[in-house]
Amino acid sequence: MIEKRQFYINGEWVDPVTANDHEVIDPSTEEACAVISLGSSADVDKAVAAAKAAFPAWMKTDPAERIALAEKILEVYGARKDDMAKAISMEMGAPIDLSSSAQWGAGYAHTKNFIRAAKSFEFIRPLGDHAPNDRIVYEGFGVCALITPWNWPMNQITLKVIAALIAGCTMVLKPSEESPLNAIIFAEIMHEAGVPAGVFNLVNGDGAGVGSALTGHEDVDMVSFTGSTRAGVAISQNAAATLKKVHLELGGKGANVIFADADDKAVKRGVMHMMNNSGQSCNAPSRMLVQRERYDAAVEEAAAAANMVQVGPASQEGRHIGPVVNEAQFNKIQGLIQAGIDEGARLVAGGTGRPEGMNRGYFVKPTVFADATNQMTIAREEIFGPVLTMIPFDTIEDAIEIANDTPYGLTNYVQTQDAEKANRMALSLRSGMVEMNGQPRGAGSPFGGMKASGNGREGGVWGLEDFMEVKAVSGWDAKTA
Repeated sequence: MIEKRQFYINGEWVDPVTANDHEVIDPSTEEACAVISLGSSADVDKAVAAAKAAFPAWMKTDPAERIALAEKILEVYGARKDDMAKAISMEMGAPIDLSSSAQWGAGYAHTKNFIRAAKSFEFIRPLGDHAPNDRIVYEGFGVCALITPWNWPMNQITLKVIAALIAGCTMVLKPSEESPLNAIIFAEIMHEAGVPAGVFNLVNGDGAGVGSALTGHEDVDMVSFTGSTRAGVAISQNAAATLKKVHLELGGKGANVIFADADDKAVKRGVMHMMNNSGQSCNAPSRMLVQRERYDAAVEEAAAAANMVQVGPASQEGRHIGPVVNEAQFNKIQGLIQAGIDEGARLVAGGTGRPEGMNRGYFVKPTVFADATNQMTIAREEIFGPVLTMIPFDTIEDAIEIANDTPYGLTNYVQTQDAEKANRMALSLRSGMVEMNGQPRGAGSPFGGMKASGNGREGGVWGLEDFMEVKAVSGWDAKTA
């Protein structure tokens, strides 16, 4: 049993003010694999005080110094790849091959992209030729509370921590209590890289305890949260009294619009994308909208693709999918699959219960529903499991209407060989991101959504700017600067 009860505060590993053990469960076995402590408001006060004390000096450092530190963090992060991958695989169920590649790799890529973006970022820039003595200054927001989820832990931690660090902020990180071990390793990386005391702090805890204490704390200047829309609303309400900035990356219910002229691999590509990480991605293409003339064939293709997806333990090598993260999530997904059946959608792959031969672990059958309407529960709610919902449409106008008829607006997908149609769709879909014909967004592209999917952007230049205040200065003397 791994025991990691301490928090990282002011450059040191310290005991919690009050003991409060919490077991971390391996979702492949349903057995406890580690014990951590859940913090309290007293632990939060200590961490925030350390961050507040460190902020003035850190904000005044040369950006080049902060960028150099990020480069050192990247170096140490690379050296801890195996440790990180094993922790993520064990605590949240991503198969070890996925943990070693995409899960660990997301953190590496984001850090690299932030370093590149920062090297060409003008922290002090002219307003314009019309005002030669005016400057626009970008400086760190202050003390930031960073609250991250369990599903892509290093992806989200690096998107927040590295951006905040380079921007000149100090911070307190609260990772998910479901997958905290990777964050503890990350704190070790920060320490080894030489991050000054107080700049980065880590307090484990749950949302009701540490999360609420952080988001309502009078000395926290900004909250950056990734998680459910329900929690995002609660955080916004709690933060409102202190008028702090709140950045939210929330849920999604992405539409994958497949036109009749889409390429031959579009359907299978969409199914595999949906099943990746056991469907536990906010930007998953969970609604597959297929043009009527291709619909029947697409249903057969989707069912065949889902039936090819293997399910297995996270420790096992291979391209299978692992379990979902915990019992509560497993039960929620089972309930939503049953709701799809009860509301009349046609089950063409998967269904309720564990896959054949499995009687332990939070494993879910790769599931596909056909003949759904956009008003069914499985088309409205974020399932966060390997469940795809297929909906037919007739015209481009129908596709736009159905795709946009959702509370969410994170990522939508378009599959067509007609460039004019693709561009029209991209401009018509109400989402922060649109990916077309299987082409991923480029390095440093901003990640974020509209509507109930949140506000703000993460990654690249936009991710840096989200952690900075903009100061307008007149009468600047360029000769002394």
